[in-house]
Amino acid sequence: MLKFDSQTLELINVSYRGTDITRRRMENMAALVPKPGERLLDLGCGQGLMTEELARAVGPTGEVIGVDPSPDMRAEAETRCAAQPNIRILDGNAGELPVEDGSFDGAVSLQVFEYVSDIASALADLQRKLRPGGRLVIGDMQWDTLSWASDDPDRMQRMRLAWERHVAEPNVPALLPSALETAGFHLVEMRPLPFTAVDLRPDGLPFMMLHLMRGYAIQNELLPAEEVEAWFEEQQERSREGRFFFSLTHFIAVAIRR
Repeated sequence: MLKFDSQTLELINVSYRGTDITRRRMENMAALVPKPGERLLDLGCGQGLMTEELARAVGPTGEVIGVDPSPDMRAEAETRCAAQPNIRILDGNAGELPVEDGSFDGAVSLQVFEYVSDIASALADLQRKLRPGGRLVIGDMQWDTLSWASDDPDRMQRMRLAWERHVAEPNVPALLPSALETAGFHLVEMRPLPFTAVDLRPDGLPFMMLHLMRGYAIQNELLPAEEVEAWFEEQQERSREGRFFFSLTHFIAVAIRR
């Protein structure tokens, strides 16, 4: 696991309000097409950023339920959403949602399924929670699309493989078309959302990943610390020299419950 100290938490907070992560959040929200008066589920709501935005979209006659297994994240979400009476934050996991069956018009899950060990069970549970015709949006990274320029490609590959160990499934989007159909959904669309950067902007996705990958590899002793630090310094130097390049594609699956 990756342990979050105060500095790392602040880095994440900055990144989640930055252009890249905000664009990802808003594109997933737009794919859900929230409507006034609807009842929506935010699975893996985290700090409640999308939960809050969804609640504004459904208005006072609608309701948004945010579900997350992390007490720290739920506490942040509850604080953020305290002024909106049409929001509830619940403790729960994918596959064991603490909500009634057939009661939601739509559900969204942003970068959650890559941490789910039993995707089939999680999808089946979501199918039960949605009404017939209910909308489901799942957004995850396809990690094998990562392209990250390096003067030492072998070391970069070792860092990539080490980082993939932090997820249960690194390539969720590739599995979703068949998994959704099996679970009782009709896949309407798979939207690519590419991220490309040629510098290390402090609020950007590659900046956040650079720090998280370094911490994860060192904390879990997946690679020698000196090798990880050399990789970290190389990427900073490439950015200073104007030689930085990063690309990664997030995919948004849009499906309808049959």
